[in-house]
Amino acid sequence: MLEWLKLTPERLQRYIDLLHRLGELSSTPRNHDPGSHANDRHRYSQVKPLGTIAFIYEALPQLAIIAAGMSLKTGNSLILRGGREAQHTNLAIETALRSGLEQVDFPQNAVQLINSDPELLSALLTNTQQVNLVIPYGRPSLIYQVTQQATVSILPAAIGNCYLYWGANGDLELVRHAICDSHVGEPDAVNAIEKVLIHTDRGSTSLTMLWKNLKEKGFQLRGDRELVALHSEYLQLAEDREWDQPYLRKTIAFKSVQGVDEAIAIIGRFSSGHADCIVTDSYLETQKFVDGIDSATVYINASPRFYRHQRGHDRIWLGMSNYHGSQRGAIGLAALTAMQQVTMG
Repeated sequence: MLEWLKLTPERLQRYIDLLHRLGELSSTPRNHDPGSHANDRHRYSQVKPLGTIAFIYEALPQLAIIAAGMSLKTGNSLILRGGREAQHTNLAIETALRSGLEQVDFPQNAVQLINSDPELLSALLTNTQQVNLVIPYGRPSLIYQVTQQATVSILPAAIGNCYLYWGANGDLELVRHAICDSHVGEPDAVNAIEKVLIHTDRGSTSLTMLWKNLKEKGFQLRGDRELVALHSEYLQLAEDREWDQPYLRKTIAFKSVQGVDEAIAIIGRFSSGHADCIVTDSYLETQKFVDGIDSATVYINASPRFYRHQRGHDRIWLGMSNYHGSQRGAIGLAALTAMQQVTMG
């Protein structure tokens, strides 16, 4: 949490740059005609703003900047509700945003910050007449609180507890890269791999090489009883409750599995469901994994690292949603709009 609260000049500038990138993007398309017949001139579709979006977040004050930029870009107004642990920073960011709106003769109330009073939160989550979408961002406890109270539509953004399955023929260096690279995101490594399922046919040499390298990079390593019994010099015992909880720090837990079927079952039960991956040389194993995993995104022999903006791309993301619906996955500009069908008589 302390790391999330830091707002260094470099981090602040990074999000200011994202605002400039949003400004350079072409306007949200106003007319769209998905799948209608070419000769149907009496029916078309258009993209509309949702209306008012509430962004509920803890720490990570700079996320208010990108949330405001994305909301304004799509024609929405935004209510910010940050945690009290960063209330002064949240207020300073809101003041800067509203000042910018005033300078360009735009309604200042398009972005508003409310305090962290629990009663205000409850009122916000149940105000179906004035709030069109709620995006909660933070630890599982915050997401759970919002999902339990909300009667407004929600789009939860998940962090942590991503799984990697290391097949019997998977490349050691690729596994090491995927784990380390996924933890690089700053300050919130959204898709950080925190659990690794290892095929029982993996040799102990490759395991110890991986664990030694991860320890040198500052990771804390944990494991199930079977692995700890064989490699207690590298691993500490992971309790049963840890498999479905994110660490949100540089900690990895390892578990031995008989094969891809058992890996799929464990991921389906314990993963946060927004990003999971597989490292294997087997095409059949890959296909079975993809078909069996019900996560928003699946990575095959690749790092799941999350980028809010990646060089060479014009898309900008706020977070990753594990929501089961049409807006599942990366939360971009399209998630803040709705499609309206128009029929002319």
